[in-house]
Amino acid sequence: MVFAYNIDKKSIPNFMKYVLGGTAGMMATCIVQPLDLVKTRMQIAAGAAGAKEYSSSFDCIRKVLQAEGVMAFYNGLSAGLLRQATYTTARMGVYQMEVEAYKNKYNESPRVLSSMIMGIIAGACGAIVGNPSEVALIRMMADNRLPEGQRRNYKNAADALTRMVKEEGLFTLWRGCMPTVGRAMVTNMAQLASYSQFKGAFRHYIDEGFLLHICASMCSGLLTTIASMPLDMAKTRIQQMKVIDGKAEYTGAIDVILKVVKHEGFFSLWKGFTPYLARIAPHTVFAFVFLEQLNKAYFKYILGEDNRGSGL
Repeated sequence: MVFAYNIDKKSIPNFMKYVLGGTAGMMATCIVQPLDLVKTRMQIAAGAAGAKEYSSSFDCIRKVLQAEGVMAFYNGLSAGLLRQATYTTARMGVYQMEVEAYKNKYNESPRVLSSMIMGIIAGACGAIVGNPSEVALIRMMADNRLPEGQRRNYKNAADALTRMVKEEGLFTLWRGCMPTVGRAMVTNMAQLASYSQFKGAFRHYIDEGFLLHICASMCSGLLTTIASMPLDMAKTRIQQMKVIDGKAEYTGAIDVILKVVKHEGFFSLWKGFTPYLARIAPHTVFAFVFLEQLNKAYFKYILGEDNRGSGL
């Protein structure tokens, strides 16, 4: 994809938009990884005979801590970082290019509908690129809760990807790709567009700075969580499922949602809501703050320009 720019101002090269976007996402993931593990454990815990394995997010944290130790909260970190290096690199890079192209063409910031469309496109691109690392991440975070004989015991993300291709075939890396793409489109449509809108609205009452970013991202995170969690549930169940005698547990995202509603209740589609919200809000804050600072540093130290923001 090539954009033509008719401007005098220096701009960050396209490849650096991907590098900085992925770096910001990886830095944020190092902080919120434990909450992602709790969310994943709760989503795949169906329970026997209607019993719940975890009564709440705090119960899940307590049980993981008691049974596996504090370092268990970072199970799958290598896959999580790989996911950010692929998914977030792609989505943030594409989105920044879209925003810059829009501003250069129309000489104004993108409006709500335009931002939503840009978010959808960026999310779809990121999800396709990042799906293999997503599958590895889900499996590594879920492995310790399986019986010993059923554990995959992946050493790291590279080992997980290599063994999946060898033992289950290349296309296993894109298992659950459709719900992943659907979730990413919804997530990025809500997150990227609403963050800018909330930020603009709150700026009338809160000065530019960390508090403004927190308030805007919390509201954005709430909307994103509500909209994307059913698809995130479907994605997680499909990517973690085992295929026995050639028969898969689920046929697709709709099948997952219908079975969850039937056997576990409608609100189970939002199982793990608290850690998911607690993960998305800080991740949004940290990712955007880091991205803004990285872009600002690039403008200042590489391009020799001060007072330039992220452009988002």
